Amino acid sequence: MTKHNIRTSTIGLSALIFVILASCLGCSPALADKRVALVIGNSAYKSAPKLANPVSDAALIGGMLKKAGFDTVDVRQDLNAPEMRKALREFGARTRDADVAIIYYAGHGLEVDGTNYLIPIDAALDTDTDVYDEALPIDRVLVSIEPAKQLRLVILDACRDNPFAKSMKRTVASRAIGRGLAKVEPTSPNTMIAFAAKAGSTASDGDAKNSPFATALADHLPKPGLDLRKAFGFVRDDVLRSTANKQEPFVYGSLGGDDVPLVPAKPVATGPQANPQSELRRDYELALQLGTRDGWEAFLAQYPDGFYANLAKGQLNKIGAEETRASAEQKAKAAEQEKTKLIAERAQKAEQDKAAAAAKAAEEARIAAEKQKQIEQARAEAAEQQRKVAEAAAAKAQAEKQAAEKARVELAARQAAEKASAEQTAKQTADRQMPEVGSQKVAALAPAPTSNLSAADLAKSMQNELRRVGCLASAVDGEWNSAAQRSLTLFNKYAGTQFDAKLASVDALDALKAKPGRVCPLVCNFGFKADGDQCAKITCRAGYHVGDDNECEKIQEKKPVATREDSRRRDAERKATESSPSKPEASGQIFCSSAGCRPVQKGCRLVNGLIPGRAASNAAAGGSYEVCN
Repeated sequence: MTKHNIRTSTIGLSALIFVILASCLGCSPALADKRVALVIGNSAYKSAPKLANPVSDAALIGGMLKKAGFDTVDVRQDLNAPEMRKALREFGARTRDADVAIIYYAGHGLEVDGTNYLIPIDAALDTDTDVYDEALPIDRVLVSIEPAKQLRLVILDACRDNPFAKSMKRTVASRAIGRGLAKVEPTSPNTMIAFAAKAGSTASDGDAKNSPFATALADHLPKPGLDLRKAFGFVRDDVLRSTANKQEPFVYGSLGGDDVPLVPAKPVATGPQANPQSELRRDYELALQLGTRDGWEAFLAQYPDGFYANLAKGQLNKIGAEETRASAEQKAKAAEQEKTKLIAERAQKAEQDKAAAAAKAAEEARIAAEKQKQIEQARAEAAEQQRKVAEAAAAKAQAEKQAAEKARVELAARQAAEKASAEQTAKQTADRQMPEVGSQKVAALAPAPTSNLSAADLAKSMQNELRRVGCLASAVDGEWNSAAQRSLTLFNKYAGTQFDAKLASVDALDALKAKPGRVCPLVCNFGFKADGDQCAKITCRAGYHVGDDNECEKIQEKKPVATREDSRRRDAERKATESSPSKPEASGQIFCSSAGCRPVQKGCRLVNGLIPGRAASNAAAGGSYEVCN
C-alpha cells in the first residue's frame, strides 16, 4: 500500500466517524439551533484620528464565533453609513429563522439626549443635529436582532473618548451630549446589551493588538457550558484587573432561570476512553511514512508539544538539511557552469578568478550542507531509536503495572472472599447460639482506582508538586532520580507520611496535592535570611556586622593586652643594654698646649708622663698628654 493510499484510507475512516458522530449529535435540540452573528469594526475614520484596535478586535471576535460553531459569521470592516445600514438590513433577514443572534460593534459611539448612536467612518458631525442623519441609533441595531427566538445579544465596544463630541457645534444649548454611552434597558425578553465600560464612562484600547474588553470576551464567551451571565462576570473581572480598576464593563437586560451558554457543554463520555497516546502514535507513524515537510508541519499543528513533537521537529530539521544541501548543490552547479562559460568566452582574468572563487565557495557550502544533512539524519535516527526504546519501556512498565494491579485486585478479592466466608461462619455459629441476633453485612472490597498517567508523567507531576511545597530544589525533568527521592523523604519527615521514596506513586501525588502551601522549611545559608519563599542577603548598617547567630551586632573595638611574650622581650633588651660597654663620654677635663687650652675631645683622655717619641713632657698641661681611642 502506498503512502497516498494509507493517508486516503485514514482520512476516509476519520471522515466516516465524523459523519456518524455528527448524525448522532444532530438529534440534540441544543446543537440543532441556528446561530448567526454580525461583526463590525470601524477604524479608518475620515474626520477623526484612526483607531488602532477595532479592526483587529473584530477579526478576533469573528474568529472566536466561527470556532464556537455559529452557522454564519459576517465580519465587516470600515463601513460608511450606507454600508452599515445595508449590513444591518441583510443581517435582519438572516435572523428571521435563527434561534441566537449576536451583533458585535467596535468603533466610535456617541450619546445625544439619552440616545446612543454608532458612528460610520464617513461621519463628519459638524453640528449636534448631524448625528440624526450621519449615525445609526442603537434602536436600529435592536430591530435587526428582534426576530431571533431564544437569545438576542448586542456587544458594544464603542465607549471610547469620542473626538466628535468635542468638535461639534451645539445648535441648541440645552441639548446634552454625554461622556461614553447612556444606559439602555431592553424591552424585549431574552435580550442583553453589553458595554465595554459602564454607562457614562469611557473604555481604554490598551497597548496591545486587541483591547482588554475584546481579549476577555475571546477568552470566556466560547467556554463550553458556561452561562453568558457568568461569562460576562469573568470578562468584567479581567478588564478591571488589566486596567487597574479604571474600566468596568456592564451588561443591561435579563435572561431566564436556565443557563444560556454561547457554546453547549461537551457531552460526558461514558464507557472506555481511547488512549490519546495511541492516536498520537498512529498519527506520528503516518507522518513518518509520508516523510514530507507538509506532513510533519500538519502533525506539529495538531500536536505542538511533547515527546512526539520533539521527534517531529527533528524530522523537519532533517528535511531542512536535505533542502539546504540540494539548494547548495544547485548553486554549485550553476557556479561551475558560469565558470565554464567565462573561460569559453575568454573573459578577463579577474572575472575568471571571481567565478572560480564563487564556484569554490559554492562547493564548500555544498560540502557543509552535505555534512549538516548527515548530522541531522544521524540525530533523527538516534531520536527515532530513542522513541522506540522509550515506547518499549513504557509498554513494559504499563504491562508490569497492569499485572501488579491485577494481582492486587485478585488478592483484595480473595481476602474479601475469605473475610466474607469467615464472617458467614461466625454468623451461622451465632445464629445457632442466639437466634435473635441480627445478621452482619459483608462489604465487598472495591479495587482502588487506577491512574492513566505514564511513569514519566507521574514523576514529573510529583516533582512539580514537591517544588511547590518547598521540598525540591533541582530541575523538573520527569525522571525519578536521587534528588527527587531525597525530596520525597523530606516531605515524609515534615508531613508525617511514610511513602516509599524509591517509587513515584499516585497516593503520594494525591497527598502532595492535598497540601495547600509550603511543607518543607526554607533553609538559607549563613549571611542570608528567609523572606517569604526566597533567601535574602542580610545587610547591616555601618558599625555592625553579621554575628555567629546570623543577626546584626555592633563591632567591638580591640584594646591592646600585655602578653608574656612582650615582658620577655623587654627583659632581654634591658639585659643586652646593661652588658654592652658604655659609650665614651666627655670627661670635663681641660687640655692645654702651646696653642692654648681646650676641653678634652669626646672619646679621649689625659695620660701623665712623657709623650711617646719625645724627650720632654707637656709642661703646659701639667706633664700630661691627650690619648684618643
